[in-house]
Amino acid sequence: MLNTSTRIEVRCGGKPSPLDLPAGIEPSIHDVESRIDPAREIRISKAGIAFTLAMSVMTVWVEGGLISDLARRGVWSGVIEQGVFLAVVLGLIYGNLVFQACRLVHYRRHAHHVPATREALGDLYARQSIPSLTVLVPCYKEETGVVFQTLMSAALMEFPGKRIALLVDDPPNPDSIADLAALTEMRALPNRVSDLLRPMRNLTQEARQAFARRTAAGPVDPQPELQNLLALHDHACQWLRAQVDATPTEVHADRTFVRETYAAAYDSLCGTADTLRARQAEGSAADTAALRRHYDRLVGLFDAQLTTFERKGFVNLSHLPNKAMNLNSYIGLMGGSFRREQRGGEQHLVRCPPGDADLVVPDSDYIITLDADSLLSHDYAMRLIRVLEQAENRDVAIAQTPYSAFPGSGNLLERMAGATTDVQHIVHQGFTGYNGTYWVGANALIRRRALDDIVETQEERGHPVYRYIQDRTVIEDTESSVDLALRGWRLLNYPDRLAYSATPPDFGSLLIQRRRWSNGGLIILPKLLRYLWREVPRKGLLAEAAVRIHYLLSPTLANAGVLILLLYSFELSLRNYWLPLTALPYFALYGRDMVLLGYKWWDLLRVYALNLLLIPVNLGGVVKSLQQAVTGRQTPFGRTPKVVHRTATPALYILAVWGIAAYCIANAGIDFMDGHWAHGSFAAVNASFMVYALARYVGVANSLEDVRASLPRRPWRRRSAAPADQRT
Repeated sequence: MLNTSTRIEVRCGGKPSPLDLPAGIEPSIHDVESRIDPAREIRISKAGIAFTLAMSVMTVWVEGGLISDLARRGVWSGVIEQGVFLAVVLGLIYGNLVFQACRLVHYRRHAHHVPATREALGDLYARQSIPSLTVLVPCYKEETGVVFQTLMSAALMEFPGKRIALLVDDPPNPDSIADLAALTEMRALPNRVSDLLRPMRNLTQEARQAFARRTAAGPVDPQPELQNLLALHDHACQWLRAQVDATPTEVHADRTFVRETYAAAYDSLCGTADTLRARQAEGSAADTAALRRHYDRLVGLFDAQLTTFERKGFVNLSHLPNKAMNLNSYIGLMGGSFRREQRGGEQHLVRCPPGDADLVVPDSDYIITLDADSLLSHDYAMRLIRVLEQAENRDVAIAQTPYSAFPGSGNLLERMAGATTDVQHIVHQGFTGYNGTYWVGANALIRRRALDDIVETQEERGHPVYRYIQDRTVIEDTESSVDLALRGWRLLNYPDRLAYSATPPDFGSLLIQRRRWSNGGLIILPKLLRYLWREVPRKGLLAEAAVRIHYLLSPTLANAGVLILLLYSFELSLRNYWLPLTALPYFALYGRDMVLLGYKWWDLLRVYALNLLLIPVNLGGVVKSLQQAVTGRQTPFGRTPKVVHRTATPALYILAVWGIAAYCIANAGIDFMDGHWAHGSFAAVNASFMVYALARYVGVANSLEDVRASLPRRPWRRRSAAPADQRT
């Protein structure tokens, strides 16, 4: 990471205009990844897959011989034991091979990917009909500073006539003064962003109108027009420089915001200005259409209509407490006009002719969904819409770039959890190569017509509601991916990193996120199997099935498998020396990818410790899936207790990790005394990693505090008032 001031040397308006970024700005992970040699990584991936397959064959051959020998001797308990072990190992090898296969395809796509040039992206402005775009930002009790950056990121995303709707989901009538103040500030955010953009928006629009008047009067002289454009670019660069100077960058997320929103737009503007300056110096002619596109691009950068909407203010819209229904409520209004009506003290939103409307919600060809703690590159919409507008992609419903973590965190847990996110990006890119892409909900560009194909109308509290995005599980984006596939739509991961999102900074909040990610796969699996069964046999279907099924089953296979190996002494099987060699390529390639993305080799051990710590968390999500499957009732997550500066961890998970670690230590001692060195060593090493993870990622004092807070209070003790952020 860079620790010195980064300097971008550009020229705008004919004179040097350096942009000094604050010290500590980390390099973009996109820039880091662009220096990777994909041909070398392809060769390494192929070698890893071949080695894994060879070692897997030897492992199965040895285990098969052992099971066969036990069966001949009639030791059926041993047959069952070794059969369970072999099933666990095969499940882990399955995940190992899926990772390596996706890595291989990712680097193949990376090798062939040629991003569209600035000029090619500008061809959009030459079209007679430009697609319309709406950005939806669902928000529930977020920090206003975080949401401001998300809105500004979307507002400075280049695209003509974009609309941005902040979908505030806080209770509309808060109980406390603090909540009311926070809600009032949140409601004002769209106007705050719009006011900030207004000077540049007015300047660029007036310049374009003046150019239109000059062209209407007759042929224009290209040299003065080039000078006008250079002056406009210089004004825009000055404005962006002022935003950089006004933005604090003590926090790593703020530094990413500055780099990806302001500095990236600055760099793009100055690149265009360099092209214009070169043409001016050469005295070459520029046709009117080309000049108009340059004016249009400047307008497209600053032209954003921002608004806010609160579904809970209307009784006839869905009030279900999840992000999917917040999005669905607004999408269901798009293309309509409405008036507010009071009925019995309750406010309704009633469809009406546009002339009588209080609220008009324009329809859009494309929708971007963007989490309130995420950032988009300034060219996100231009690049993805260009891809979806190509004839060969007319059946693509969603294009996205699975988000990367904000780099540069000083928090070890946040940094290691972010590393898993950054590597997972590689896996998702591989999914696209196998036609197995899943929608990852932090950001996505969605074709509106595709949503109309999967919409369902249901009733809630006596009112019809539209479900475009299923909320049957808490991984609504995953189920919607299968819904789209069932109707013949494809999904696509764009090969570049164009989006960033926050990583939970403490274990309590990470627990909520990762438990949610692992909850729902088993429920969606039958729908996925119906899709695969209905598909006409074709080339690549088996590979698609393998990656799609593994994505849904991985929380169960990986976490249950490792837990079984930790808790049960498969001493005889663990002496199979081929077995650890099957995992060697997986860990080597995972670690290599981390290093290529800017992490250190020893961070691989820290990630391994984190994954052990998350075993009870992931299995907790799996159990909730099973509970919903059996009872038919969705089990939403309850809020965890809060303590100052962090989210408390439920005692069950703390005790589970301590219990597993203690059991492994005790079991290792028994194994060593019995001469079971293989399993004893396996248990002791993993117990050490778990103790390390508890100490570094949770903290011994914090874990004791969280367990103590979960104990029932003594009835005779007087309960003292606790601060609001310490109550459940």
